[in-house]
Amino acid sequence: MLQWHHYESLDLGKLHLADIISTVEFNHTGELLATGDKGGRVVIFQREQESKNQVHRRGEYNVYSTFQSHEPEFDYLKSLEIEEKINKIRWLPQQNAAYFLLSTNDKTVKLWKVSERDKRPEGYNLKDEEGRLRDPATITTLRVPVLRPMDLMVEATPRRVFANAHTYHINSISVNSDYETYMSADDLRINLWNFEITNQSFNIVDIKPANMEELTEVITAAEFHPHHCNTFVYSSSKGTIRLCDMRASALCDRHTKFFEEPEDPSNRSFFSEIISSISDVKFSHSGRYIMTRDYLTVKVWDLNMENRPIETYQVHDYLRSKLCSLYENDCIFDKFECVWNGSDSVIMTGSYNNFFRMFDRNTKRDVTLEASRENSKPRAILKPRKVCVGGKRRKDEISVDSLDFSKKILHTAWHPSENIIAVAATNNLYIFQDKVN
Repeated sequence: MLQWHHYESLDLGKLHLADIISTVEFNHTGELLATGDKGGRVVIFQREQESKNQVHRRGEYNVYSTFQSHEPEFDYLKSLEIEEKINKIRWLPQQNAAYFLLSTNDKTVKLWKVSERDKRPEGYNLKDEEGRLRDPATITTLRVPVLRPMDLMVEATPRRVFANAHTYHINSISVNSDYETYMSADDLRINLWNFEITNQSFNIVDIKPANMEELTEVITAAEFHPHHCNTFVYSSSKGTIRLCDMRASALCDRHTKFFEEPEDPSNRSFFSEIISSISDVKFSHSGRYIMTRDYLTVKVWDLNMENRPIETYQVHDYLRSKLCSLYENDCIFDKFECVWNGSDSVIMTGSYNNFFRMFDRNTKRDVTLEASRENSKPRAILKPRKVCVGGKRRKDEISVDSLDFSKKILHTAWHPSENIIAVAATNNLYIFQDKVN
């Protein structure tokens, strides 16, 4: 496995509930990194250019733009408060000088344009320098407006607001590879949107039964195929994945492929159904594999094999004996995400005690690392951590009984082409880089 060192730690504020990071996402080049938080804010970090005197050292990530994406709302018809918390951020590939990203809370998706201004026009004919309209009678000459340099300003403007299409909470958004459409998924429905049309969407999946008492599962995550614009997958709370083809029918009620692993009867318990619920699903960059995360494991599925995953990785198997207390403190319902590295050879996902896990698919080696303030000196190498179960504890091991379940790594991101990772630990964002760089 790679040796990772501490690259930088970005503290995003004093710990108010609103500062807890709820999503992390690199853009397609990795030059920008966006985080969303519980308070509805989006913070974008930009990577500094290489400095001339230190060619080997790529720049750090510094705050580029901060804006309020969503505000708290109130649904008067249902007497429900709608949280401002950002559930997901997805970048669009860059087409011109501006950047575009989608952000969503429980109900509303917004398309934001982030652009730079370093010049301002002066010398209007009908307005004075303060912007007030001039009296036409006083205008005797025509002026040619000129652009004057000014301090660089980064502006974020909402270009589209896609609202009123979801009855339930949005858990996923995914941009299609045609870059003209995207989908948004909630517990029971998936909608397809065109970026240009905000007042209507197309319902492509609807699993809502006529009688809600017959409801047996909900949609937990959804994602488009990275290359085929007609294909997408969605996962369910029953631990199954459905692959759908939009060419087959307008409403994708019948899946094209159905991925499910038969349950091992010897592992059956009261918690089996809860821990088999899939919290995240991700296509590999190649489009050949799907990765899913459930409570205890990460699985890799080959698109050509539906009856079982080709790889299963235990994230924190030592928690199997602790499921009862994890159920009582609600941790068993935590939704961990998972990410691929740029070459699909390593996968990363989070755990408790600010631990996160990496699995090398080629060597089958794995490592547990910790994101914490204590050992976050810049360029310090991360020491692998070990959790011991029962019996004797070695000096550098941590006992399973002393894990802190309030510190959890739910959201991580991997740079698309380099070994740089971003790890969100409550209100801190940690950026680690492999030692080779």
